[in-house]
Amino acid sequence: MSDLFFNNYPREFYDQYAQSQEKSVVNKMQQKYWKTKQTLIKVTGKKEDEHVVASDADLDAKLELFHSIQRTCMELLKAIELYQKRICFLSQEENELGKFLRSQGSQDKTRAGKMMQATGKALCFSSQQRLALRAPLSRLYQEVETFRYRAISDTWLTVNRMEQYRTEYRGALLWMKDVSQELDPDLYKQMEKFRKVQAQVRHAKLNFDKLKTDVCQKVDLLGASRCNLLSHVLTTYQVSKENVISHMNSLC
Repeated sequence: MSDLFFNNYPREFYDQYAQSQEKSVVNKMQQKYWKTKQTLIKVTGKKEDEHVVASDADLDAKLELFHSIQRTCMELLKAIELYQKRICFLSQEENELGKFLRSQGSQDKTRAGKMMQATGKALCFSSQQRLALRAPLSRLYQEVETFRYRAISDTWLTVNRMEQYRTEYRGALLWMKDVSQELDPDLYKQMEKFRKVQAQVRHAKLNFDKLKTDVCQKVDLLGASRCNLLSHVLTTYQVSKENVISHMNSLC
């Protein structure tokens, strides 16, 4: 502190300022300590206060739904990718067999040769029809991938922020519990400390409750959006699949 400060203000003001700064630093250190302790409790899987855990039951149910949506979207993308590879492989094999039968049938002038040519032609046609499924499958893949990158990622960021505030709130609760165990209502300093911690708990709870509401709303919206997406895109795939089956049946 410069000499100008001492010249303009009494010494007692400086002492009060220094004490308030010191308390602020100590308070921040204590907040970090209890937040870190709560993080360790969560990471190590230690049992937490059952009433605190029960109060977040609705939130945890929403988080389970979110993680389920997140997981199943990845599984769906892998399944679509594998399905497309299998379709391509089967179509290629059908086409090769069809060409072989047509080639062999053209060299055989008997009735068997004609049957081989007809079967080969049907297989070549079937292989081309099967490839028609790739377009709606590609669209389904793109739509699900976009949904994962945008909607799921946005919700995941909100969930992450909420978890940080939840850790901070539960850490503040641990701090208040610790202070209350040593509380003597007749001692002013202890009461003052308790009130400050209580204010910290209220502030942390306000932040947590806001993010908690945001997460629940986003997960509900995410679930509804996924249903609408799959309903719309799978309808196109189903129509294409029925057309392919219809064309194949017409050859029989």
